[in-house]
Amino acid sequence: MENKVLAQIIQTYETPFYIFDMSVLKRRIAYLRKHLDSHMAICYAVKANTFIIKDIADRIDRFEVCSPGELNICQALDIPMEKVVVSGVYKTPDVMDNLIAKKDTVGWYTVESLTQFNLLSESAKAHHKKIRVLLRLTSGNQFGMDEKDIEEIIADAAHHPHVDIRGIQYFSGTQKQSLKKLKREIDHLNEFLTALEEKLGYHAEELEFGTGFPVAYFASDEFDEAAFLNDFNELMQSMTFKAKITLELGRSIAASCGNYVTRVVDSKINKKQRYALVDGGIHHLVYYGQSMAMKHPKYHLYPERTEDNVQAWNICGSLCTVNDILVKQLPIADLKIGDYLIFENTGAYCMTEGISLFLSRELPRIIALYEDGTCCSMRENIRTDLLNTPKERRN
Repeated sequence: MENKVLAQIIQTYETPFYIFDMSVLKRRIAYLRKHLDSHMAICYAVKANTFIIKDIADRIDRFEVCSPGELNICQALDIPMEKVVVSGVYKTPDVMDNLIAKKDTVGWYTVESLTQFNLLSESAKAHHKKIRVLLRLTSGNQFGMDEKDIEEIIADAAHHPHVDIRGIQYFSGTQKQSLKKLKREIDHLNEFLTALEEKLGYHAEELEFGTGFPVAYFASDEFDEAAFLNDFNELMQSMTFKAKITLELGRSIAASCGNYVTRVVDSKINKKQRYALVDGGIHHLVYYGQSMAMKHPKYHLYPERTEDNVQAWNICGSLCTVNDILVKQLPIADLKIGDYLIFENTGAYCMTEGISLFLSRELPRIIALYEDGTCCSMRENIRTDLLNTPKERRN
C-alpha cells in the first residue's frame, strides 16, 4: 500500500483499524491458481475472514462455513448455496433441518460423527431431499471420525438412499511448512481411499484436503513458496487413487491482503526498557499461535524514517493486562508519539480471534481498499460496552 493512499486513509479515519486491500487479495488468488495444479478446485474457509467473501465470490469454487452465523453471512451476501460446504464439529439439529428443507440446496455437508450422519440422513429423508456429504477423516483429535466409523457408514450406505456420499474430507492443522508431513498425510489418504475401494467397492469421487499452507508472518518465516507449491503438486500427482481434488484454504488466501493500523499514544522507559503504548492491542491483533510478541512481524512505520537513532522498543497495547504485548525489542528509528505502526499480513483471523470483549473497548473499523484507489468502511467502530452491560433487574 502506497504511503499516499495510507496518508489519505489516516486523515479520514481514526485508529485503530484494519485495511483489506482487494487488489492484493485478487492477485493472491491468481498466484495460487497459477502455482497449483489446474485440476485442483479451491474452497475458501469463511472463518479466516468474512469481510472479503463477496469480493472473491466469482474467483473461488466453494465456501466452507462452520457455524450458523457464518451461514447467515453467506446468505446475506447472496453467495449461491450450491457453492457452500456446511462443516463444523457441531451441527445444530434445528438449523440443519431448516437448511435441508429449503428450496436452495446446499452444495455439500461434512460429516463429523455417526450421530451427525444419522441426523442429516433422517432430515433428508423427511424432506424428500438428496444431499451430498463428505465424510471427515480424523487426524487424531476431536474432529472427524476414525477409519472404522467411515467404513461403517459406507458399508451401510444402501440404507440411507437420501445421502450421496461423495468422498472424504481431511484437515490436520495449519502453518505446515514441512513437505515431509504433507507427504505422510497424502500417503495415508491415498492408502485409505484405496482400501475403501478394495474392501467395500466404494470409489470416492472427491477428496477435500485442508492443506494448512503456511503464511510468512515474521521476518524469520521467509521461504520459497513457488518451489513449495511445486513440490506439493508433485506429491498430489503421486497419488495412485484418482479423484477430484479440492483444497480448503483460509489464511493462505486472506492473510496477505490485510493491514492493521494503530497509533503510538504514549512512550516511557521503565527499568531501562523502552515501551511504546498504542491505541490497539492483542484484542485486535492475533498472529498464529500467540507467539507474536516473541518474534518480529512484518510491519512498517508511518511517517517513514531514516535508519538513524534506531532503538529497541517493546510495543504494548491499550489493555490493562501484562499480556498485551505486540512485539518485544523491535528496532525502530526515532519512534515518536503520534507515529503509526502498520502490521502486515493481518487479513486472516486477526479481526475475529482476539479477546474482543475484554475491557469493553470498541471493535475497530474495517476498511476495504479497492483496485481503483477508492476505499470504504465495511464496518464502523462497534461499542462492546453494550454487550457487556447487564439488563436492569425488574421486580
